[in-house]
Amino acid sequence: MQLGCHYAKPEPKPRFSRLKLGLRLWLLAMLLGLGWGGFRLYLRWTRVPQAVLVLGGSPEREVFAADFARTHPELEVWVSGGSNPEYAEWVFAEAGIPRQRFYLNYDAVDTVTNFTTLVDKLRSQEIRSVYLITSDYHMRRASAIGEIVLGSRDISFRPVSIPSEFAPEPIDKSIRDGVRALVWLATGYTGSTLRERFQPYGSILTDPMDESLPRFGTVESWSEF
Repeated sequence: MQLGCHYAKPEPKPRFSRLKLGLRLWLLAMLLGLGWGGFRLYLRWTRVPQAVLVLGGSPEREVFAADFARTHPELEVWVSGGSNPEYAEWVFAEAGIPRQRFYLNYDAVDTVTNFTTLVDKLRSQEIRSVYLITSDYHMRRASAIGEIVLGSRDISFRPVSIPSEFAPEPIDKSIRDGVRALVWLATGYTGSTLRERFQPYGSILTDPMDESLPRFGTVESWSEF
């Protein structure tokens, strides 16, 4: 008689292909993104704005903001990187807005720093929602940055676009500055100092936050990083 040991063949463990795993991760990321976007949209239209945030870069933005402030007398106005103080103060004075109702901040050098230099100041004032004022062609990029920077401090915003004759900015600028905002969120670094490397002489432009998508071939193309 022969004795032998018989081992049961183990059943194969189920395995997911990389494609299926990648698809599930992509779907999960998409659902999380939609959930977050929906939540932010809900906050945008349910919270009552407590202040006005104006992005500098064009004189008509201050003119529009002053008129907006006249019709919203309960709100303070924060202007980031706008026109020179003499002009801004004159515009608000002409609209009958007292000096204590508006704040002029000149720490920003571009659209990303429009937000990063003021977000903590807004939060310290317990401001949870703002009207965001900028030109219509600039609003897509401003909204992308605002969702990241303001959202990181639980501040929502309602966009108020100023009509213009300009076409919307290329989406590349929104993507680029969105990435910069995420880098700021992770490291505290905005990337704005890179402009000094590529533009050592510094040019003075009427609207450094707008204009067309930078070209990498010339110094002038780096006027707004």
